Amino acid sequence: MLSIRNLHASIGEREILKGIDLEINRGEVHAIMGPNGNGKSTLAGVIAGNPKYTVTQGEVIFKGKNILDLPVDVRAAEGLFLGFQYPVEIPGVSITNFMRTAVNEQRKYHGLDPLSGSEFLKLMEEKKKVVEMTASLANRSVNEGFSGGEKKKNEIFQMAMLNPTLSILDETDSGLDIDALRIVAGGVNKLRSNDNATVVITHYQRLLDFIVPDFVHVLYEGRIVKTGPKELALELEEKGYEWIKEELGK
Repeated sequence: MLSIRNLHASIGEREILKGIDLEINRGEVHAIMGPNGNGKSTLAGVIAGNPKYTVTQGEVIFKGKNILDLPVDVRAAEGLFLGFQYPVEIPGVSITNFMRTAVNEQRKYHGLDPLSGSEFLKLMEEKKKVVEMTASLANRSVNEGFSGGEKKKNEIFQMAMLNPTLSILDETDSGLDIDALRIVAGGVNKLRSNDNATVVITHYQRLLDFIVPDFVHVLYEGRIVKTGPKELALELEEKGYEWIKEELGK
């Protein structure tokens, strides 16, 4: 479903990604781990189409299309979803109106009629249960005055509403207490199916106790230097990233 081949990307003169190769198939969960500043969020941003990154080499093939030439909104309509590490506030725009516009724009792209008001509200009530979202939270402006846990719940709620083929969650565990982490991770697990895939970007193994990956990749100095099963995350937790440096030095 997603094939990344020799991907290089920069900000200005600084090269951050230095040859990423990654294959992701439907039904899989991939975890990407690694120290700060080594390219994890850059990889997510490049896939999603963040214009601050310049791709200098390589391909990102999603469902048979090289998406590097596609604008952000088309990538999203094609089935990509990015959950932000720091979700932004949108004062004055209710979650309900925001999501109705997003869902109907996606439907328009695929040649479908917009949902009626009653159809949309029925869908919204169903998807709110995925992350235990209260009615009071759903009626507020997008992320305005939300706690860290509420913002991340809202991200997974949006994911549930849009039903993406590939979800990239950039440090979705950042700033969450254990109860919020359980709810957010539980929502991700409920949305997992044989028709979609998820990429989880994290520093810590604790998230992977809740969202169990099929593959763990270590991204270090702009490259994926090690791939293994879920047990690799436990090894990283025990030995730290200095172990990876030592491995590469051999």
